[in-house]
Amino acid sequence: MRMTAAVMYEQGLPAPYVESQPFRIEEVELDGPGEGEVLVEVRAAGLCHSDLSQVAGQRKRKLPVVGGHEGAGIVREVGRGVTRLKPGDHVVMTAVSGCGHCHPCVESRPVLCDTFTAARSQGLLSNGLRKLSRKGNPIHHYSGISSFAQYAVTVPGTLIKMDPSIPLDVAAMFGCAVVTGAGSVFNAAKVRPGQNVAVFGLGGVGLNSVMAARISGAAEIIGIDINESKFELARELGCTRTISALDPNLVEIVKDLTKGGVDFSFEISGSKAAMTSANAITRKGGEVVCVGLGATGDLYQYAHAALVAEEKVFRGTFMGSCVPERDLPRYLKYFQEGKMPVDRLKSGTMGFDQLNHNLDQLDRGEVVRQILLPHG
Repeated sequence: MRMTAAVMYEQGLPAPYVESQPFRIEEVELDGPGEGEVLVEVRAAGLCHSDLSQVAGQRKRKLPVVGGHEGAGIVREVGRGVTRLKPGDHVVMTAVSGCGHCHPCVESRPVLCDTFTAARSQGLLSNGLRKLSRKGNPIHHYSGISSFAQYAVTVPGTLIKMDPSIPLDVAAMFGCAVVTGAGSVFNAAKVRPGQNVAVFGLGGVGLNSVMAARISGAAEIIGIDINESKFELARELGCTRTISALDPNLVEIVKDLTKGGVDFSFEISGSKAAMTSANAITRKGGEVVCVGLGATGDLYQYAHAALVAEEKVFRGTFMGSCVPERDLPRYLKYFQEGKMPVDRLKSGTMGFDQLNHNLDQLDRGEVVRQILLPHG
């Protein structure tokens, strides 16, 4: 079938993106679903900082590629052997799909699936196939989803059935922003009532960490960002204190407030400077939870003796260490109960013609989450 999609042919184009046009809006061909595959009409897709880092070339991708790694839509067709989903189902699209057989999958860690990781790096679906092309030339998939398109073919593991009463433009954010931010708190850190946390980076992912920390019963929830315009919303969603990342007294303020440092620092931005600050405000025996992906090749140094003597833990978590079929229904329920007002993170909606412009807005820190509506 033919459809409209946002295709990236080159990484590293300069801002302003409204001029360099990293995403080209084109007609592409999408093969129908084969055995074990599902065709989804994409009704909404979130624009994430990870998309911005891909555009900037911080992490290399197979090109050309149809962008987008979180979304929501309606199942339109299922291939042979698909029994869990049927046409008409409303689904969240998430960039996690485990094979069920490798060592990480057996340990219920599908985000580390060997098969999916290999396929993702090659721009393929997790079953090793490619379904996109233009004028006979192959186009790659982004994280097995490619939600910056009117339709997507993917495997059932990336799709979680949801209550159709939940707006699809809100549900789209659950595919990455929610599972990554909330999962860093619930799954990776396992924050307990009364513990103190700090969140570096108050965008879509970081604000979900804030809401999850509040649900977990954290005592102090300290939000830290270079952009103080984000502070009001952060406090409304659960932060007990907000501090500029540029404040020269940041470390002293946090240590005084928490009597020695936080139990958990969540570093969302992928910034080496933020990592340094996150480590500095974490108490002895505490954890620095690394959520944001840094640029390929970035290194962070920490004194070996201090690591031993202070018994700190540096923990990585990818996509919130999520198990989609376990976690997404829980998070969706929190939204319906009013515990996670994810709809407040939506800065606005856009059509394909506004995508590059909205990359500029995201780059300038003017928005939290813009939602692409592929069908207008």
